Amino acid sequence: MRHELYDLAIIGAGPAGLSAAINATIRNKKVIVFETEKASTSLSKAPKITNYLGTPDISGPDLLAQFTAHALTMDVEILRVKVEAMNENEGVYNILAGNDVIPSKTLILTTGLPYRSTLPREDEMVGKGLGYCATCDGPLYRNKDVLIIAHGPEAEHEADFMAEICSKVYYLPLYKNPGQLDTRVEVLPKSKPKAIIGEEFVEGIELADGQKISTEGIFILGAETAPDRLIPGLEIGDNHIKVNRNMETNLPGVYAAGDCTGAPYQIAKAVGEGQVAGLNASKYASRQK
Repeated sequence: MRHELYDLAIIGAGPAGLSAAINATIRNKKVIVFETEKASTSLSKAPKITNYLGTPDISGPDLLAQFTAHALTMDVEILRVKVEAMNENEGVYNILAGNDVIPSKTLILTTGLPYRSTLPREDEMVGKGLGYCATCDGPLYRNKDVLIIAHGPEAEHEADFMAEICSKVYYLPLYKNPGQLDTRVEVLPKSKPKAIIGEEFVEGIELADGQKISTEGIFILGAETAPDRLIPGLEIGDNHIKVNRNMETNLPGVYAAGDCTGAPYQIAKAVGEGQVAGLNASKYASRQK
């Protein structure tokens, strides 16, 4: 990291996040962007974009590459690491990313379409044996059995970590070609989760093929993390982050832009909201001592 304290920390490196970063950088702010997931998944898969002004018939990946190149030419700092959690302390937001804790005066959430629970009773069981960060909660499951539902290969290092402290680790990859994991990890290929077993606390999981596995913990890793799970107290409405016209959330110094604030899910809206968030976060940071 280049700075001990940043003016803006932007969570997400899609159109909204990069727009915010560019506009804040122009105003001489210390900016860091966390590419927490694959940047703008929907844009990166679009074969053709026809409704973004000035770029007829460009592909989504090419347009995203242009956005990223623009930011890099302005020396925007982009850190490709997953953000695990954030909290506020005396007006500074501390961001847990990998093995580092990075402080910033403001936050801009540009996390894209919010993660929606995929298992029955998933929301109900959060904190009762179900979590989204094995690195954060791992010590609670020392000498216990856990199961990891992995949406992407970035979950593999967390599975290896859990293998060092848990009695048993099951690994259920929802992606193709998982890599070489610790020999103590039992991989469950070609399986899909169906339901959580347990009433008050997690007691296991039922798979789509009817198999039932007893486990005291379940981790869902690699999916987009719901913003209100990243930062406590964030106000959500209709599964999106609530903002005003200045892209301010209910938390001081926290802004949001792009798909995470609601429809329409369009590039032009994301870029515009990113600019508004970047400008207002810059003003806020200037007022902070």
